[in-house]
Amino acid sequence: MQSEQTRGGTRWKRFAVVMVPSVAATAAIGVALAQGALAASFSVSGQQFKVSANKLEGTGFLQYGAYDVQHGGKNIPIAVSSFKSASITGMCQSVVIPGIPLVGDVTMKLQAGGNGTAVEAKNLYIDLDNLNADAQFNNINIGVAAGDSTKGPGMKGGGEHADPGGFAQEADSATLTGVKQTAWATSAGTFKLSGLSMHVLKGDQECY
Repeated sequence: MQSEQTRGGTRWKRFAVVMVPSVAATAAIGVALAQGALAASFSVSGQQFKVSANKLEGTGFLQYGAYDVQHGGKNIPIAVSSFKSASITGMCQSVVIPGIPLVGDVTMKLQAGGNGTAVEAKNLYIDLDNLNADAQFNNINIGVAAGDSTKGPGMKGGGEHADPGGFAQEADSATLTGVKQTAWATSAGTFKLSGLSMHVLKGDQECY
């Protein structure tokens, strides 16, 4: 990973999730759970999904470590990337449903934000475990406590498994291009999908 200062921001080529290692994050959150500091009710499906985008421009960025509980009880270490607002062009989201009897694998694919009209989101939270993109952050702070962030939308709350005193990074704004990520969950206060199309396709036809 390379970094350089660019007009009040930091540009990271081929951005990888820069959170504490997954094992350490899970251990720290486990201690907090044992002390009764965190809720333990949020769960996700047993499948990841892929998301790609030509460009994501967001304001009020916050990223912190957490974990999701998979249906069936397995803990999934993640990084939560959140934005107060985000504009996304060329968005694609896909998930493969394997081994349907008499059919085989089936891909559910959703696309939006093409033809010059972006997807718009407010208070966007993405629970991810892998991200690749070219990224630029403006006025970034690395190493803040997740619960003390003043730039981002704040922690998700509810039944989220995350430590408010844990490691986080924040920025006034972020621009990501050529986004490819795998995620377990996405939530938003509002999510306007311009030019939405959804298809059920035979075989593995994911976004990337």
